[in-house]
Amino acid sequence: MQRHGDTLGGGASRAVLLDSFGGPEVLALKDVSEPQAGAGQIRVRVSAAGLNPMDWFMTSDAETAARFGLSLPCGFGTDYAGVVDQVGDDASGYAVGDRVFGAALSRAVADHVVLDAAGDIATGIAHHTPDGVDDRTAATLAIAGSTASAALDVLGPGPDDTVLVGGAGGGVGVFAVQLARIAGARVIGTGSPSSAEYLRSLGAEPVAYGPGLADRVRDLGGTVTAALDLHGTDTVQVARELGVPDDRICTIAGQVDNVPAANGANAAPDALENIARLAAAGRLRVPVAATYPVEDIRTAVELQASRHARGKVVIDLGPRA
Repeated sequence: MQRHGDTLGGGASRAVLLDSFGGPEVLALKDVSEPQAGAGQIRVRVSAAGLNPMDWFMTSDAETAARFGLSLPCGFGTDYAGVVDQVGDDASGYAVGDRVFGAALSRAVADHVVLDAAGDIATGIAHHTPDGVDDRTAATLAIAGSTASAALDVLGPGPDDTVLVGGAGGGVGVFAVQLARIAGARVIGTGSPSSAEYLRSLGAEPVAYGPGLADRVRDLGGTVTAALDLHGTDTVQVARELGVPDDRICTIAGQVDNVPAANGANAAPDALENIARLAAAGRLRVPVAATYPVEDIRTAVELQASRHARGKVVIDLGPRA
């Protein structure tokens, strides 16, 4: 049973839903029954939801969706931030009014999400949002932050390392570059020529991707000792060409024999709390490229999927007009 006294607000609720799998055109904002927190659960009034490539990848077709345990009708989005507005019986660690952020697999772009207080990414996870981190920033942390942390745990970068990051300007790259720099490593980040200043602002030495990348990296001087491929396998091949051993290369979006892969589920239990503390202290910056009201979800996903956004794309879920 929920503790009916431990609630805030009430009324209608909205959620972005899919009645069929596909691209942005299948996304629709709909009125839904307001979900209720049961025993061991909390309900969060979502104020912001951050978009990730996995959101539209998971819902692109039925076969892919099934791999993630998704079926129709289906929600959308995973990263969220907001305020606890309902606490069920036996849901320890949270109180109404607590600011939280986390992940709710393919259902975060909604006015409310219900999560198991002791959950995982499938049932939903919530972390307390520290003072000094606004909800838009908090809504960008869970998937990209945990993925970057898990990948860097594989590499173990330190002051003696030069890390090549392929796709440094993307959603995960924003975190990977800065976390590697915080660990003391030198970072060389690949991107388009127009992204050079942006990569420098994150702490990376920019280098243009494409044919001849290995030679351009050599021209920067020094020896690359580790590499992180955030888009596929091209950076893996360049890292091997530069003499980086396979056990100091990591992928998140491709598979290569003898090269370790990582994803957010592999992150250390305290990874997100550490990232949030770094953000609160001003040591880690999360650029937000664009924000959209939830009514413009299709336009927001088109921008995020184009990979031209320099930073994160966030959906605002304020009170309806």
